[in-house]
Amino acid sequence: MLEVREREREREREMAGNLSVSEAKSVGKSIQEMSMDGDEPPLQFVVKEHTFGSKQHDSSSESILIPIIDVSLLLSSEQELLKLRSALASSGCFQAVGHGMSSSFLDKVREVAKQFFALPVEEKEKYGRAVNESEGYGNDRIVSGKQVLDWCYRLTLKVFPANNRRLALWPENPVDFRETLEEFSFKTKAMMDQLLRSMARSLKVEENSFLKQFGDSAMMMARFNFYPRCSRPDMVLGVKPHTDRSGITVLLQDTQVEGLQVLIDDAWINVPTIPESLVVNLGDQMQIMSNGIFKSPMHRVLTNEKKLRMSVAMFNEPDPDAEIEPVEALIDETRPKMYRNVKNYGVINYQCYQEGKVALETVRVGT
Repeated sequence: MLEVREREREREREMAGNLSVSEAKSVGKSIQEMSMDGDEPPLQFVVKEHTFGSKQHDSSSESILIPIIDVSLLLSSEQELLKLRSALASSGCFQAVGHGMSSSFLDKVREVAKQFFALPVEEKEKYGRAVNESEGYGNDRIVSGKQVLDWCYRLTLKVFPANNRRLALWPENPVDFRETLEEFSFKTKAMMDQLLRSMARSLKVEENSFLKQFGDSAMMMARFNFYPRCSRPDMVLGVKPHTDRSGITVLLQDTQVEGLQVLIDDAWINVPTIPESLVVNLGDQMQIMSNGIFKSPMHRVLTNEKKLRMSVAMFNEPDPDAEIEPVEALIDETRPKMYRNVKNYGVINYQCYQEGKVALETVRVGT
């Protein structure tokens, strides 16, 4: 047992990194140091009771399953299309199989993520994000002294539009990182576009009804996540409860360690690890465009006392300069327009998240 724990600690020493200098001063020890030493997390990381997501996991809800959708059948199977509509109108998420990406390729994506986080701290810091920016390597942006911090490290990179990539932040080590991320981005974007068309067809509206609102300059961000061990998983979260600002999010999970939970019927539900699947969840902007038919689920990431965890998330959202709105064909007397037209929703979502507000409530018609 001691040998296993020591190997885990050694892996953590290799894979964890530091906050930026200014942010490290604000929390004292880095997450890396606290994790390796088994320290009690400081108050900045302790999740307190707040408006949403404060409930503990309810073991009685284990019977609630995350749907599995075969993406390859959506063009030919009415039954699979109905499953898609049902999943997105209820939980807002599903496990995607039949997406055309091989298990070996997905393992390659995981491997370059693992290799990056295993680099020496000084090497990772070459790609460190600026204090007031989201792109690059680091921890939470510090925007408030009352902010609760997530127990994780991230490498966030813009992949689309391609001409907006900040390649200076794209790691050159491992040597195949850039090539692998580019391939994963194109394949994920193709799957997302197919899903957006299928979502529209499931609602009996023109199949480009959602896709065209993303615009020619739709934005996609890649986020590589690393969650060190935490001595108090009952008090600290890898990621606080939130809904995504995106239109659609695709997540490649760790092959062995679970951690993602979705709030369904007022209970936190574990999203199981299926190595060959991709977790798909909708973001707020799809709930707006579907006039509230499809849901943007509240979700969070747990910490783990004994095991490390990694994941790779791809966020696709409309061009920030494009105005989005509920699809007209989804508005009628029985379902009036629920959300107003909005631009640059990402800013609204981020501000509300820091203030503990539900962003979608601020853009409802009548507010």
